[in-house]
Amino acid sequence: MKNDINNNLRLPIQLTRRQLLKAGGLVMVASATATHLFAQNTAPAAAPAAKAFPVPADNRVNTFIAIGTDGQVTAFCGHVDLGTGVRTALAQMVADELDVTFEQVTMVLGHTFKTPDQGPTIASATIQVTAKPLRQAAAQVREQLVALAAQKLGVPATAITTRDGVAHAGGKQTGYGELVQGQNLELPLNTETVLRKPSEYKQMGKSVARVDIPNKVLGALTYVHDLRLPGMVHARVVRPPYAGADAAAPFGSALVSVDKDSVKHLPGILSVVVQGDFVAVVAEREEQAIAAMRQLKVQWKEWAGLPDLSLAGLHKTLTDLPKKDRDLVVEDGALDAIKDSAKVIEAEYVWPYHMHASIGPSCAVARVADGKAEVWSGTQNPHDMRKDVAKLLDMDVDAVNILRMEASGCYGRNGADDVSADAALLAKITGKTVRVQLMREQEHAWEPKGTAQLIRVRGGLDAQGHVTGYDFKTCYPSNGATVLALLLTGKVENKAVVQEMGDRTAVPQYEYPKRHIISQDAAPIARASWMRGVSALPNVFAHECWIDECAYAAGADPIEYRLRYLKDPRAVALVEAVKKQSNWQAGRAFRSPAPAGERLAKGRGFAYARYFHSKFPGYGAAWCVWVIDVVVDRQTGKVSAEKVFVAQDTGAMVNPAGVRHQAHGNIVQSTSRVLKEFVTFDKQGVTALEWGGYPILRFPELPEIDLQLVERPEEAPMGAGESASVPSAAAFSNAIFDATGVRLREVPFIPSRVLAALKSAPAASSAPAANAAAPAASQ
Repeated sequence: MKNDINNNLRLPIQLTRRQLLKAGGLVMVASATATHLFAQNTAPAAAPAAKAFPVPADNRVNTFIAIGTDGQVTAFCGHVDLGTGVRTALAQMVADELDVTFEQVTMVLGHTFKTPDQGPTIASATIQVTAKPLRQAAAQVREQLVALAAQKLGVPATAITTRDGVAHAGGKQTGYGELVQGQNLELPLNTETVLRKPSEYKQMGKSVARVDIPNKVLGALTYVHDLRLPGMVHARVVRPPYAGADAAAPFGSALVSVDKDSVKHLPGILSVVVQGDFVAVVAEREEQAIAAMRQLKVQWKEWAGLPDLSLAGLHKTLTDLPKKDRDLVVEDGALDAIKDSAKVIEAEYVWPYHMHASIGPSCAVARVADGKAEVWSGTQNPHDMRKDVAKLLDMDVDAVNILRMEASGCYGRNGADDVSADAALLAKITGKTVRVQLMREQEHAWEPKGTAQLIRVRGGLDAQGHVTGYDFKTCYPSNGATVLALLLTGKVENKAVVQEMGDRTAVPQYEYPKRHIISQDAAPIARASWMRGVSALPNVFAHECWIDECAYAAGADPIEYRLRYLKDPRAVALVEAVKKQSNWQAGRAFRSPAPAGERLAKGRGFAYARYFHSKFPGYGAAWCVWVIDVVVDRQTGKVSAEKVFVAQDTGAMVNPAGVRHQAHGNIVQSTSRVLKEFVTFDKQGVTALEWGGYPILRFPELPEIDLQLVERPEEAPMGAGESASVPSAAAFSNAIFDATGVRLREVPFIPSRVLAALKSAPAASSAPAANAAAPAASQ
């Protein structure tokens, strides 16, 4: 039974949260208890859940907001917090829209039975996109509370004011907890609900301390790695030898034999599981499972079919890869305009495979009982993970519940989904609650990588150095890696999955005449999935290096030249801001080269981007500009980042400290990716299986960071999770050119590669150019 706010009926039955959710959900749940922010990190119930797990609809107010009789608010979002602090920012938004205190709000994230399916937590979309229905629901609930308060206090709704979860009018007051008692309001989400004005914000715009930090510092249960359930056993998986390969490897038909007796002598072994190519050992204790994994004798088919993915061979491999053109922006006469230009500048840019390089290997716990499956997982993709688990276990999707817990940091999809499926499958087969953790070498080998990329740019300049046309082709071997257990068991056919994700920020934000922008979709080579900046970072690397070459050819200052084509007023304002911030000295690049006998050459580079993400043409996230000072050791080839000036326009910042942390993280990680990181392969798969084989930036190598966050409280909040990484590679490349006169068009800029370029490439002239384009197209 329910109350009907429209006819003021009040009915006595109060349902539990679970009953209400099963019934379709509620706006305000009188019996729901919104607990302290820490409560979400307490251990789960020991007993299996009694019911199936339908996902809440994403168009109902009660899907997003519940209020208990104590006035505490529980809010629900389908995305998760990957250590970015969005749990805190989302709670700030809810607090403002409902006009409750921040402490009254508890966020539930990425729990598939409690939160709507809002897709994977990717593309800097949580605050910019996914939070909108949450804010609308909170604002709509406040409208309903005001109406209830008006009825209770006997005044018009216009006389009601709210503050900190209490409604006031004429010297009388009533709390939200009182108002929701006996209420059962199920309403469609009204997306036209008016949101709070910035002038009314109390929490948004403040650097509120992150709510996830205390438990992490205090060692309370936070991470899935620390979860222990009654009767839990431990398992380790044994993968085929084609580490990190994709569909070309014989997944699903690779296993020749397993000698189960080879681990019979070990203590604690409960079972050796073989299902298709899926092989695992289950033991009473973790170290027993590790020992069995090491000693189990397994024979696999021979396969060594990977093409050359070395730094030296990647360019040719990507060039030879079959591609399917997809038009993004194709304007009449573009190619003819370039052909007829006074000078044509063309270049090819290569991006390597990168690793998420999570500090801790992925882990998951699962139990399957009474026709239902529950998986405690660090996935950033809980709702899709749920569908994969259902398929793997031959269960109805509503019988599967993914409970998201904190896990190792990742910047896209690491091994969390794979290990979650492993645990679920083993839990079903053994009938036990199973914990699976990957080994370091397994995480390095099998985590879906940030894919390699080839970008080819060809553009024309007229006699005055102005752009006449821009031809841009970007090839991105796909990143739709299938969950391993599905492949290994044969539940999903082993075939290449092509996803159209090479188009992020493929269209430059410069208003060039005559554009010809093509995405060249291609099948995967190595196992790949999303990684920070997705294809935008490589695409911007090409955009911003190419325009830097044009500026040099025109004898122009790099920033002044860009401003000829940059018309977005917020972009222009940001560029002007960073000029002042970095004390930019105008002039052509490489105008003050170090003397020939001087070992260290200093240079300064500039790059700009606004990150466009999601399905093309996508959403524009935060604007970001880099100026970086580098030192190039001309004897060793080592590039050191001395200082980075970054300016970012995120629109309204919900939590400025959180945005600052995000930007810093982007700067540090992208510096590491540009200077050091690349995955090594042989013909069978990944060979970078430990930290020595995949070095990342160390603390002494961190640059000094000068970050300017532009205040725009009246604007909509933009995604900030990736934007500050996007200009990084181009800024480095342009700075190295300024220092040495040599262009580097393939990442990473490791010493051997830089040294080889310095020795083999003819340096550009440092003499001022004429007004017309001067240097050769490619150096």
